[in-house]
Formats: sequence, structure tokens, C-alpha cells
Amino acid sequence: MKIAVISDIHGNLEALEKALSMIEQQTVDEIICLGDIVGYGANPSECVDLVRRHCRFVLKGNHDEAVTHDNDMENFNPYAIHSILWTRSRLSDDQMVFLKNLPMQLTLEGLRFVHASPDESSEWDYVFNQHQAKKQFGFFQEPICFYGHTHIPAIFAEHLNAGEVFPDERFLVNVGSIGQPRDGNPQLSYGVFDFIGIGYESIRADYDLATAADKIRAAGLPTFLADRLLRGR
Repeated sequence: MKIAVISDIHGNLEALEKALSMIEQQTVDEIICLGDIVGYGANPSECVDLVRRHCRFVLKGNHDEAVTHDNDMENFNPYAIHSILWTRSRLSDDQMVFLKNLPMQLTLEGLRFVHASPDESSEWDYVFNQHQAKKQFGFFQEPICFYGHTHIPAIFAEHLNAGEVFPDERFLVNVGSIGQPRDGNPQLSYGVFDFIGIGYESIRADYDLATAADKIRAAGLPTFLADRLLRGR
């Protein structure tokens, strides 16, 4: 069995379409989305529809939650708040219900999947480094927990310093971001896990970045969000 894990699409239709076309060529059995389908980008509605069509398992991200709840957004910067309010007016009632009812975590084929972290998913904690990762291993029993949220691909092992996934060790694996990478590389990012070989591949690819950025500007969203795509951070 082979699965593709995608996360943090953020309304970037060009990046999502490119990723899905690549995944189709990789003959995976499942595509799992770790959340944040919307926010920042200019095509939230189209991205929700594509994810619903291609992903049997979809989790809720913090932007998905913010779009569907009139709760306090004090943890969001002004650019994100602008985007959330704009996005609400672009989604149908059916799409809003879909996002609102997404689960926070998933266990599938002996693996754990979350958007932010396995401890308290609704707190939306960030796991950027080995020190932060170390604290998380006590909150899941599976050999691997896949997550996103930071927009930075990473692999953290429980006991060893490792840059790849292998048997007889436990891992936190960040698949990076489809629609808004933040590691200084503007290429889209996702991961493919092969159960047979117990192997994980981090995928990076170019996409029509200029169109995605132009659409953000044309929509009247903050130009910072378009510039951020070009910088990849």
C-alpha cells in the first residue's frame, strides 16, 4: 500500500492541481489531506471541491476552523484575518459545513495523522525542531505521526538523528505545504509513504507560481501573501 499525504493547500489552486497530477502518476492507494485547505490563496472554493473529490480522508486545519467559526482570531496576523474574512464570502453553505465537520485526527493502517501536533490538536501547537518533537512522542503510540501546520518539511526520530524513515524507530514526519511553503523553497511540498518498503519520500515540485500570486493580487488580498509565495517563506 502507498499513500500520499498533503497539507496546507491554502487556496492555491495551481499548486494543488500540479500536486494531484503528480500523485496520479505515482499510483497511490490513498491521498490523505492534513488540513488548511483554505486561507491566504485566491481559490478556496475550487480547492475544497478538488480535495473532496480526491481525498477520502481529510482533517481540519486551524484556517479551516477559523473560516467556519466566529471565534477569537487573536492568534492570526492581520494578513490571515483579512484572508479568512474574504474566504468566508467565497464558500458555499455546503462547503462551509464540510470544513466545519472535519475531524481533528486520524488513525489509519497503524499510522497517526494530525494537522498540527498529536498532543492537543485544537491548540494548534507548532513542532519546528527536535526539542519540540521530543515532547510529542508521548502522545501517540503509532510508529509514525504525519503532520503539517509549520509549512516546513521535516523528519524527527524519537531516539536517533535521522533524515529518513526506517523500521524499528518512531517518527514525526512533516509533509510541508502544497500551497505556501515557508522553508525558503517556493516549490510545493508533499510526502509519499510506502508501507511495503517502510519508506518515505519528500516530494518538491515547481508549479505556476506567477499565476497563483497574480490571482491573490487581483482578488484584492494583501500583496504580502503573493510576495510570500515567491519567496517561499
